[in-house]
Amino acid sequence: MRRLTRTVATAALATALALVSGCSSGSDSSDSKGADGAALEKVTYLTSFGNFGRDSYAWVAKEKGFFKDAGFDVEIKPGQGTGAVIQTIVGGQAQFGPIDLTGGLLQLGNGQAKDFVAVAAIQQRTMAGIATVEGKNIASPKDLEGKKLADTPGSVVRNLFPTYARLAGVDATKVTWVNGEAQTLMGTLASGAVDGIGQFVVGQPTIEAVTKKKAVMLPYSNVMQDLYGNVLITSSKIAKEKPEMVKRFTGALMKGLEYALTNPQEAGDILKKNVDAANPAAAKAELELMAGYVRSSNSGTQLGTLDSGRVAKSIAILQGAGALKQNLTPDQIIDFSLVPKA
Repeated sequence: MRRLTRTVATAALATALALVSGCSSGSDSSDSKGADGAALEKVTYLTSFGNFGRDSYAWVAKEKGFFKDAGFDVEIKPGQGTGAVIQTIVGGQAQFGPIDLTGGLLQLGNGQAKDFVAVAAIQQRTMAGIATVEGKNIASPKDLEGKKLADTPGSVVRNLFPTYARLAGVDATKVTWVNGEAQTLMGTLASGAVDGIGQFVVGQPTIEAVTKKKAVMLPYSNVMQDLYGNVLITSSKIAKEKPEMVKRFTGALMKGLEYALTNPQEAGDILKKNVDAANPAAAKAELELMAGYVRSSNSGTQLGTLDSGRVAKSIAILQGAGALKQNLTPDQIIDFSLVPKA
């Protein structure tokens, strides 16, 4: 039911798809012991959405030895959006991964998911949005009416769309959504099978590399300015039983994030080394765009911080739009005892 109708592939499209597909990184094989001589703890980490530059900081943390120094042997696998990442972590097939905080609030507040907590911010502002290309006659949110969009079923872009549409003056019932997968969405857009796709706005360089057209982005943050972007989550069980382990992992990942933002070209090359089909130039450009979302107005504070007041505002926005069936408080989704301090 959730399978996209296949479109006729061309050689050019196959090449384009290769830019964003790829295999996950395997476990460290060079050494099974950490800096203190103790055996490394095996951890599975999911990216937020496929293998793109915006997630390259995890490979940086692995490649530069930040995970190993913290006592971890990390396997990195491509995620498929907020809903799927939550499901996999709660199910025990992975221990950590980033989700969009707003998407997490929607999942938790509507009874679609539970037993997970956020332990650090990746981006201080949401990067969710709709992406299209020139020639689709989409220049504003209202232009989405009558159009066909693709995204993964559990993606925050898709789940948040009714709220975005209401606030942007769009009749959501006039927009058709079809199912896709993280690695093939851009190829689907390039093929002309859909008019737009759910995508983080920093994906613009990769979209242009795949489609060979100028991208047009409709950021959700234009109408919902208080929303956080991605946050690192783990299961409630791990957070409760292994708090120090969570802090060590978070610290190592934040080192990777800082390094990737400071050295985007090297980060793009590291991604290419680990994901053969990655486009290092596009990855570099994504990281350069992402820097403003990670640091945002919090440029003087430590990466990863989360503010309870801002989370409460996000909840209020969703409640005001009628998007939550249950009342929520910030500490129901965030373990503030594990979050990096400002």
